[in-house]
Amino acid sequence: MTQPDFVLVRPQMGENVGAAARAMWNFGLDRMAVVAPRDGWPNPRAVAMASGAGRLLDAARLFPSTADAIGEAQFVFATTARPRDLTKDVYSPEAAMREAASRISAGQRVAVLFGPERAGLENDDIARANAIISVPVNPDFPSLNLAQCVLLAAYEWRRATTHVAGVETALAGTVPATGLEIDKLGQHYEERLDEAGFFFPAEKAEGMKQVLRNLWSRMPLTRADVQVLHGILRQMVRWKERGE
Repeated sequence: MTQPDFVLVRPQMGENVGAAARAMWNFGLDRMAVVAPRDGWPNPRAVAMASGAGRLLDAARLFPSTADAIGEAQFVFATTARPRDLTKDVYSPEAAMREAASRISAGQRVAVLFGPERAGLENDDIARANAIISVPVNPDFPSLNLAQCVLLAAYEWRRATTHVAGVETALAGTVPATGLEIDKLGQHYEERLDEAGFFFPAEKAEGMKQVLRNLWSRMPLTRADVQVLHGILRQMVRWKERGE
């Protein structure tokens, strides 16, 4: 096992099952189980909504009860936003998927239960789980659509098992400028600005050049940026010469 089972308990609308399949496949999950769907199985409306993730529905396992669906799991999470009269550890989606990843890497089978759209999981379902996943939603409007809840858990699974850069720069076909390229750019501007009389008075010229060199070094320039800045300066010089 390399991923958790996502178990949809008594889903009511085929469209929501299809949307849940699509959300799972967005994040590389394909182990879906369906417990006693209200409108029967297979469901053509689920297939239509899956939009490219129909393979999950084709491979989905159908069970008559929650107990049957989680019978092979060693650890089970139940998703719910409502307070319950059951003593269990309550995980955030992030912490739950980290725990799931840890247990699966240790050889355990993990299942995540998602309740029906109208009222969520019943206490009997939750009593069979080892822990609860609770999403920090608005307490005045805690209800999540089935597919939304699946999407949240699937996203956190992806974060827990795949390196996701917090910030990265898309270089659009270019590469970062080298120190030499930036130095040549600075020299070009210093020369042209010197000719234009920018560094005045003379006793402040060196300090002004240092400020410019510091400016270039602070800018995350690409090779394309450097070429554009060279081109701008050359064109300005040509324009001035034509004006004379």
